[in-house]
Amino acid sequence: MSSKTKSKLEITAIYLILAIVSVIIFYPLLWTIGMSLNQGTSLYSSSIIPDNFSLEHYKWLFSPQSDYLLWYKNSLIVAFANAIGSVVLTAFVAYAFSRFKFVGRKNGLYIFLLLQMFPVMMAMVALYIFLNMIGLLDSLTGLILIYLGGQIPFNAWLVKGYFDTIPKELDEAAKIDGAGPIRIFWSVLLPLAKPILAVVALFNFMAPLFDFLLPSIVISSEENYTLALGLYNFINDQFANNFTRFAAGSVLIAVPIATIYLFLQRYLISGLASGGTKG
Repeated sequence: MSSKTKSKLEITAIYLILAIVSVIIFYPLLWTIGMSLNQGTSLYSSSIIPDNFSLEHYKWLFSPQSDYLLWYKNSLIVAFANAIGSVVLTAFVAYAFSRFKFVGRKNGLYIFLLLQMFPVMMAMVALYIFLNMIGLLDSLTGLILIYLGGQIPFNAWLVKGYFDTIPKELDEAAKIDGAGPIRIFWSVLLPLAKPILAVVALFNFMAPLFDFLLPSIVISSEENYTLALGLYNFINDQFANNFTRFAAGSVLIAVPIATIYLFLQRYLISGLASGGTKG
């Protein structure tokens, strides 16, 4: 087989794989958007290309009969608190492990690596009891607390790897100018770590918007529902038939994520590429 023929076969295989992956990704998305524009509420009478386009389901979500805006507000509160809190906590933890030598540092890194192997769901019974003991069960504060604690091992390891790529000579130069550890962290490392912190912020902003299992365990009051919990109730009841409204609500979840992504886009590629280069 000639090299030219082999090259054509490789390119064909690549395009074939990309086509299959595109269908797997975009087909459910197109179905969801199409379903949200169908009239009626039935799943079986909906089509991917509606015969009569309608925005009635979107209008209903913003009507007084729906609690969708309340769920949206709760989800955004949790998402922004988780994103901001994760960036602050992760930056301090990663800075300590990257720049300081202390007893238990090596074992702490091993523990972070080990904890990444176990999902937070394994600790849900203990977390449920803990939140009940401190009076934060069935509250957004308790939910935020679990998200913040659960993200530390992975993100601290990721950000530490990025901090390790920043030359320590910059720290030494700042020390000569009289800067202390906090000033070095704030004025030297943080400006250079914007890409990886943007990655942490985006990932931890997205997690509460998509997560269903954790809020379903922690939250029980309807006034504290997040979007995932609220939308699930559209189709959970025995006689519920609100699949088109469910689809419309799902489509709108993408709005804040797309906004944050566009805002942080210039940092994301370099942050993802550099975070795991050293550890």
